[in-house]
This record gives sequence, structure tokens and C-alpha cells, in this order.
Amino acid sequence: MSRQNRKPGAKGDRTNLYSEITDKIIAELEAGRVPWVQPWGTSAAKAPLGLPKNASTDRQYSGINVLLLWGAAIERGFSGQSWLTFRQALSLGGNVRKGERGTTVVYADRFVPEDEKRRARETGEDAQAIPFLKRFTVFNTDQCENLPEDVATAAPPVPIGLIEPRVEALIAATGIDFRIGGNRAFYVPAHDYVQVPPPQTYFEPINWHRTALHEMGHATGHASRLGRDFSGSFGTKKYAFEELIAEINAAFCCASLGIAPTVRHADYIGSWLEVLREDNRAIVRAAGQAGKAADWLLAFAPDAVETSSVETSCDRRVA
Repeated sequence: MSRQNRKPGAKGDRTNLYSEITDKIIAELEAGRVPWVQPWGTSAAKAPLGLPKNASTDRQYSGINVLLLWGAAIERGFSGQSWLTFRQALSLGGNVRKGERGTTVVYADRFVPEDEKRRARETGEDAQAIPFLKRFTVFNTDQCENLPEDVATAAPPVPIGLIEPRVEALIAATGIDFRIGGNRAFYVPAHDYVQVPPPQTYFEPINWHRTALHEMGHATGHASRLGRDFSGSFGTKKYAFEELIAEINAAFCCASLGIAPTVRHADYIGSWLEVLREDNRAIVRAAGQAGKAADWLLAFAPDAVETSSVETSCDRRVA
């Protein structure tokens, strides 16, 4: 009886898990990511050459898990290919950073239940093993903190001179959690941190400053700072409006700090105008908010840059 009760449930769970994995791979492909193309060898990706491995046991993952972990590394910009379970991170003296989302991997094997062993002994037949799948959630070492130095993923050190000292000092002085690593630039409002790829991964490192100040611009909108609305999802007017604020802020900050990126801000802003075209005052209001964001950031610059003229002109246009 136990054998009969166990088998349908196990089969259903396997079917669901296979569907989840297939759906995940399809989603990767539809997003333009090919999870079996190794995430290294680009100017931005810093994952070391090799297969994903468990950072605690040093064992390499295999089969479908390689595709799942490669896909996660590409999608989320992880800088290494080492992974840990929640408990393994704790056992190493570290921990998974609060709010991090893990990646599901699977373990496939076969086992012979006790009633099947008894049946085989009684009938003289060979015992039939039952396949099973177990799910595990793992976290990239980028998602952990307080790990031993030989386990933690260390972002490549930034060569001296690539980051303008005044920008570096400004970022540190704001107290915003600013991380360098991975191959994507983003701000996470829920956890209030910024992440930007290392400047040496840019074809022209001067453009790193524009990206960093863009993401710092988003961070000024946190509830503890200027309190802007982050509720818009990608493609909405609210999302586009916040992107405009961050990018115009970056332009204001770069100009005030004497940094001349080769990427023209107007090109980036233009890509959002189609979304905002229905509201002909949106660009004016965005510039006003960007002036406030730039003022907030530049107040932390060494020998604080004078920006009152920027804020005043923006406020006058909004009015």
C-alpha cells in the first residue's frame, strides 16, 4: 500500500519540477539569454572559467543544474560560479544576505523502498528502484556575507585612477550601500542598495561615473531621503518618469563635477520619450526632481559643488 501511495505523488512532483525547469529555460531564451553559453569571456562578466561548483564541498554541479546556475549567473550578473545552501553558508561562519532570492537546483537518484526489498526476497525477483528528485535552494557567494576569504567571491580590485576621487568620496559620504561587481547596474529600493559593474569592465571607464551617478540618483528617491514613487513596473509611465529623473540627475552631477562621459545623456533620455509623449510636462517635472536629486548627492562632494542655480532654474520651469 505504501508503495502505491508513494508512487503517484512522486511522479506528479517530478512532472511539476520538469515543467518548472522547462519553463525557466524557455523564459531565459525568450529574454535573449542562452543559459548554455558560458557566462564569461565578455568585458563585463567576471565569473571564472569552469563549471558551477558548491563552495562548501568543492563538488561541481552537473546536468540540468549547470544550465540552471549558468542562467542565474547571466540573468543576475553574479561575478562567480560558487554556490551554497543557506545552512552551508552558516556552517562556514557567514550568512545569506537578507532579502536575497535563491536558485533552485535538483538532485536526482534512485532508491529501493523496504517493502520492495521484502517483495524481492520473497519472490526471488530483482528489487525495483524508484527514481526521485529533491529540490535544493542555493545562493551564489555574491549573495552572501561574512564568508571566509577563501570562499567569498571578491570583486576584482579597481585599478588606481579609474574612479574620480571626488566621486568616490561623494559615494562614501552619502552612506548609501554601494556595491561594485557583477555585470549589471541597478538599484534595489526594497533593500536600498546600488550595484554597478567595475569601471575596468567599461570600454571607456569614464562612463562608469555616469552609470554610478544614475543609480545613485535612483537611491535618492528612497523613503528615507527624497521619498519618490517607485511603484511603477517596467514600461509604465511611472517607471519611465523615474528613469528620466535618474538620468537627468546623472547629467547634472557629471556637469557639476567636471566629468564628460562619451555617452550622451540625451540619447538615453530620448528612448523614454515615446512612453512619456502623452504628458508634455513630464520632462519638465522630471528635470525638477532631478535637480533635487543632484543637489542631495552633490552636497556630499568634497568642497561641495555649488548647485543652487541648477535647482532654481528647474523649479522655475516647473512652476
